Amino acid sequence: MEELISYLLQFGQLNPQQIELVKTKAEEKFLPKGESFSEAGKIAKQIAFVQEGVLMICYYNNKGEEIVHHFVDENHFTVDLDSFNHKIASTVYIRAVTDCQLISFSYDSFKTLSETIIDWDKIIHKITVKTLLDKVNLAQPKLGTDAKTRYWIS
Repeated sequence: MEELISYLLQFGQLNPQQIELVKTKAEEKFLPKGESFSEAGKIAKQIAFVQEGVLMICYYNNKGEEIVHHFVDENHFTVDLDSFNHKIASTVYIRAVTDCQLISFSYDSFKTLSETIIDWDKIIHKITVKTLLDKVNLAQPKLGTDAKTRYWIS
């Protein structure tokens, strides 16, 4: 739980009462390797912070082939944000690549934090922006290379 609190505090301030509220709304979960955190076609009902392990975000193309979109490792949040925020069916699967220790929040718990902690939405916005920038910075150097170089195919 301390990893989550330390991570949140990088993006804003929380007083001791707010930290306790976050802890009461959080649920620690173990997700075994190969198990799904959320599935395509269903509404994402929870968001998770990865304490330990790696999750894979993937989808299936029209040929039924699994396409890996990206991975989420320790000290990062994972969710299909569009599905979670707008209560629409997810288009991706989120699956454990390794055994994972997660800290999850239900939609209602996350909403309560948003309604109770004044700067919660600002903190989450900063985390979302950082996550998007990290993805862009990871992909940017690969855009000018061919597939062989990009994916280390020999």
